[in-house]
Amino acid sequence: RKGRKLVIQEDLLAAFELVIAGTEKKGSVLTEFEKKLVAYHEVGHAICAKCLPNCDPVHEISIIPRGMAAGYTMTLPDEDKSHYFKSKMLDEMTMMLGGRAAEALILGDVTTGASNDIERATNLARGMVVKYGMSDVIGPVFHGAQQEVFLGKELVQSKACSEEVAAQIDAEMKRILTGCMSRATEILSQHVQKLHEISHVLMEKEKIDGEEFEALFAAPAQAE
Repeated sequence: RKGRKLVIQEDLLAAFELVIAGTEKKGSVLTEFEKKLVAYHEVGHAICAKCLPNCDPVHEISIIPRGMAAGYTMTLPDEDKSHYFKSKMLDEMTMMLGGRAAEALILGDVTTGASNDIERATNLARGMVVKYGMSDVIGPVFHGAQQEVFLGKELVQSKACSEEVAAQIDAEMKRILTGCMSRATEILSQHVQKLHEISHVLMEKEKIDGEEFEALFAAPAQAE
């Protein structure tokens, strides 16, 4: 397509982004307010990823819509990992909730834009509690998901735990996610000037790569 005889790294990254996030909608027009909203949301993710020791490095931040997403923050690992530590899972959930935290902190309100982030974080928290035995409250017990049993023409769900334990699981998941949300808010409050500065750059350029993000974050804060 580009007249080259060889595939280069840029092509591989473009293909990876296409599979992960979908096709760029470059013709899509966002209002200035929507640009601001998406920029702060995505930079909220990026700053949390930067400040949390167990998150992967930021590869790219974009407010160009892709697929169903109005923007995205892509992090890529430095190396392949076969095991996930509890500390990394907590950091990942905090990063996922960084967009919602940025909305609340800067705009004083929240939007539906964090729905996928919340869903992913909730699934990760559920896995920690019911599958990986990472909750001190629930203990190292596998509760698993509800099993579906087909009886005649009716589909019956067989519960894997009692109502009491189910309530404890719900409470523990909420505790974990609320803690991650508070942690994300604290990080962004500490770096609010960088949140403003990097979001303004992103609004102008619509896309910044990991190196530029690192440079912007490391630069001395501008005078207000």
